[in-house]
Amino acid sequence: MISALLDRASRSSRSRHLVETFPLTRRVVDRFVAGETSRDAVEVAAALAASGMRVSIDVLGEDVVDGGGARRTGQAYVDLLQLLDERGLASGADVSLKLSALGRALPQGGEAMAAEHAHGICEVAASVGSTVTLDMEDHTTVDSTLRIGEQLRATFPWVATVLQSNLRRTDGDIAAVADPPARVRLVKGAYREPGTVAHERKRDVDRAYARQIEALMASGCHPMIATHDPAMLEHARASAARHGRAPGDWEVQMLFGVRTDLQRQVRDRGDTMRVYVPFGTDWYGYLMRRLAERPANVVFFLRALAGR
Repeated sequence: MISALLDRASRSSRSRHLVETFPLTRRVVDRFVAGETSRDAVEVAAALAASGMRVSIDVLGEDVVDGGGARRTGQAYVDLLQLLDERGLASGADVSLKLSALGRALPQGGEAMAAEHAHGICEVAASVGSTVTLDMEDHTTVDSTLRIGEQLRATFPWVATVLQSNLRRTDGDIAAVADPPARVRLVKGAYREPGTVAHERKRDVDRAYARQIEALMASGCHPMIATHDPAMLEHARASAARHGRAPGDWEVQMLFGVRTDLQRQVRDRGDTMRVYVPFGTDWYGYLMRRLAERPANVVFFLRALAGR
């Protein structure tokens, strides 16, 4: 019930205003968001790199409905990549793109515009030694995201896609992106979806996630297992061992500000640990989805608002 309420709140302009203007909200935002500027994000990336972790950086924003906004988002990624390069942090770094922030939702030519902006970002990423991941959004955008990913991989084979285990179609999508093999971030899914297209019970999502970890490890893909669940991490390690994968042949991904203790444990065991680092002023939708995903985050939110 809490997840459903938070999901609705993420799309409510009234709720957004209340949360954004509440003075103590900043405490929560600072935990999950690495600041408002690219320099803030690069400082976080530098600290993580110094501690032996990698990053995937997201310029927050989605549902851009004008060409100017899409161009500004594209330029923000270019500026970020260039700044990473100046600091000697670009090699091995990744940036995560939401195609809706690059204009996909525009009524005419939106998909082509988003693909063009993504291609330009990939060109810059290639020049500085970084990679790009196409974030997945709600179920109505899956085909478009996979289609653009396939187009980009024709030139940039390291472009990754994200697949969501809560969607019933994902087993088939894993098979599709395995030929030719892609980099794949596997998540459980942060969007509230109808039962016609998604598993609604947590145990069903967990079963799908475990099954899809096994499928990715058995494939030629580069699995990126995005989870904060210790049991799923152990399952992923066991599956990687069964399929003869060395630590560099797959990786773990976690969110900035979530289970930092577990992030250190993954690193200390010798596995590749990549932290998803969002930054920017348009943090509301991202924050609401993080709260909806884990009850522990809601508890942190309430404690912060109470001043504890």
